[in-house]
Amino acid sequence: MSWLQPKLSLKVAQKQILTPGLVQMVSVLALNRLELRAMINQEMVANPVLEELTEDGALAENYSDENFLKQETEKVPETEAANPFDEFDLNSFFNQYLDSGSGNSDERREREEIERPSFEKFLSSPQGLTEHLTWQLSVTICSETVREIADVVIGNLDENGSLTTSLEEIAQQGNFSMEDVEEALAVVQEFDPLGVAARDIRECLLIQLRTFDAQNTLAQQIVSDHLKQLQSNQLKEIARTLNRPIELVKRAVEVIKKLDPRPGLRYNKSEPRLVEPDVYFRKVDDEWQVFMNEDDLPQLRLSPTYRRLLARDAADREVRNYVKERFSAAIQLMKNIEQRKHTILRVCQAVIRRQRDFLDFGADHLKPMMIKEVAEEVGVHPSTVSRAVASKYAHMPQGVIELRAFFSESVNGPEGGAMSLQTLKRVVKKMIEEEDPSHPLTDEHIAKKLDEGGIRVTRRTVAKYREDLRIPSTHQRRVKA
Repeated sequence: MSWLQPKLSLKVAQKQILTPGLVQMVSVLALNRLELRAMINQEMVANPVLEELTEDGALAENYSDENFLKQETEKVPETEAANPFDEFDLNSFFNQYLDSGSGNSDERREREEIERPSFEKFLSSPQGLTEHLTWQLSVTICSETVREIADVVIGNLDENGSLTTSLEEIAQQGNFSMEDVEEALAVVQEFDPLGVAARDIRECLLIQLRTFDAQNTLAQQIVSDHLKQLQSNQLKEIARTLNRPIELVKRAVEVIKKLDPRPGLRYNKSEPRLVEPDVYFRKVDDEWQVFMNEDDLPQLRLSPTYRRLLARDAADREVRNYVKERFSAAIQLMKNIEQRKHTILRVCQAVIRRQRDFLDFGADHLKPMMIKEVAEEVGVHPSTVSRAVASKYAHMPQGVIELRAFFSESVNGPEGGAMSLQTLKRVVKKMIEEEDPSHPLTDEHIAKKLDEGGIRVTRRTVAKYREDLRIPSTHQRRVKA
């Protein structure tokens, strides 16, 4: 007879824990200029220790010095200077501040008028796709691993609701198994709107067909095997291949036309978006330099009034602990803002060193550049570079350009050199714009012309680039004489 016995086992393992300060640093880095300004204003309202520096902006540079920040919390006045807090009862003041029912009715009414949220706070705002999917994930029963992966999947969806990252890359990011990644993808694909998290338009339509019209196998077969012919409206050819009556094919196509190839757009309404450049690229003494755009951006300082309160020996312990906590939060925020500035400047300097020809001569001279390469040069993780350039814009002679536009994959260019993928797409677009409308170029002809110029790409690659540029097929572009 065997008995079950409890056993104690010890295991030593390394585990990375994100501190609140590190979480804030990551979130601050991902903010663009408009978002950062809004966040700073909110923090100044929530934290009384933070004040805007308005008199001498040059002093703001001192806040990047950690010793200075430490002194702000530890410095005690050497002389017995007049303390404004001596004029009233400190404990009574804070008790009154924390007690919403204290004070006379007039004072209370006045305070309520000031602190009452504006009417706009009660107005509902449209829910974005990410929020909509995240809410559904929160009420879905699944393992913690699958939930974590599903959150990553949601974070990699574009405005159309399509998954822009391969499953292999998602697995590598978090050291997940492919089985868990595929399970997480299946979970998200069951969410509303149907068709979300699809990897291509074919998968998007099939997901909707299997739910809305599961019995219509003909429509599923057309989407699965004859999507190209469907896009060209070659219904007779589809009917002949499937050996089905043309009327049945037309009926199935009518069902397909009711599907939504971009399900995420209903939650991501395209509205005019205000853009402010985060950095400036300027040529100084024949050298390109980067400057942060800090106009109208609040410069923070630590309140000297609350510093004196912290140094006051007679202050109540709870008051001192509260002020110390606020000081610590303020210092952390100021350091994170400074770190954000430092990281963005270093990344942009690396971009300038690699894209000097683009800055001098224009878009046709954009060189291929990967986020990983810049990360290695700067000495940070690729995810840090990704956050540093996300939703951020640079002002330069060519106009205001998103920083992500500088990053592009490479293809084999003329004479064995590397060519930016964006540059190649522009070449393809120009060739189509200059074609004879009565005899438009096929994807194969474009690939052959590119090969003659030393650019080696396949016909399938040209077709993919053409679709990315939303250029119709040869059949659809042909203009009959």
